[in-house]
Amino acid sequence: MGLLTNLRDSISRVTDGLFAADEPKRIGIYGPPNAGKTTLANRIARDWTGDAVGPESHIPHETRRARRKENVEIERNGRTVTIDIVDTPGVTTKVDYKEFLDHDMEKDDAVRRSREATEGVAEAMHWLREDVDGVIYVLDSTTDPFTQVNTMLIGIIESQDLPALILANKTDLPGADVQQIANAFPQHETIPLSALEGDNMDEVYTKIAEYFG
Repeated sequence: MGLLTNLRDSISRVTDGLFAADEPKRIGIYGPPNAGKTTLANRIARDWTGDAVGPESHIPHETRRARRKENVEIERNGRTVTIDIVDTPGVTTKVDYKEFLDHDMEKDDAVRRSREATEGVAEAMHWLREDVDGVIYVLDSTTDPFTQVNTMLIGIIESQDLPALILANKTDLPGADVQQIANAFPQHETIPLSALEGDNMDEVYTKIAEYFG
């Protein structure tokens, strides 16, 4: 009886592994607030499914809950990869309701938004530690990448041994400096792009297929 049980368990593990291999990989889009994560997620989703993932805004922390777009099939150079895009809230060490007051919000709305944003940071960290198979890390190429948040997140990604693609976004803006991002994290390849304008998305898709296929 024990032999039959062990055999059944072994077959079950092999079968589970075969089916798991066919499941889409969950790719988390991470980075600080206002780096263009949702703009990128929408660009990818629209290009390959015709649908958007979520609303975009210039106001920080527009994304305060992780949003998921399933079964996005990307084909590049004869290679196909199917992923679930997970657009995560921007990660920061502090969310102050006062920063929202500068965007003509009432205090009650600003306090609510800051509370939701703080909860979103916790959710993003949970996804990173438990539920993603790879990471697209989005940085604003017009800002200094040497921050506590970026260093911490890249460190966690590396400790989890997750494949990570770093994107230097907003290259369409004055002051964009892709090299400063490449210098900050030389252990990873850095790809320049403008998610808003769609610049260099061909290379981004090629790298997604290469990294996560």
